Amino acid sequence: MKKTLSCVLLFPAIVSCASDPAPDEQIRLTEQALTQARSAGASEQTEELAQAEKKLAAAMVAMKDKDYREARLQAERAELDARLAEARVLSEKSQLEVAELNRRIARLREQLGAMQ
Repeated sequence: MKKTLSCVLLFPAIVSCASDPAPDEQIRLTEQALTQARSAGASEQTEELAQAEKKLAAAMVAMKDKDYREARLQAERAELDARLAEARVLSEKSQLEVAELNRRIARLREQLGAMQ
């Protein structure tokens, strides 16, 4: 009885793993997100990009093992990390631009004050 019950309980888990389709589209989206992050200026020194690359590599290993559920999860996580890397880089660039504009405004105010 115990053996039958354990088989019945394990069967749905086995079936659910077997029914997961290959996450080809998610892998493509993740690779695209990595490309966009790099285009925005993220590099291997950007922690989030490094994490995204590691997770994509794990997804590819899971794909080879036909563990499509794990591959999808890792690819989704990698995509999120890549998008975070891109957002962080863009935010840092914006902050630098704002700081530069503030310096220019301060110089203009000094020049205007000197003229009076």
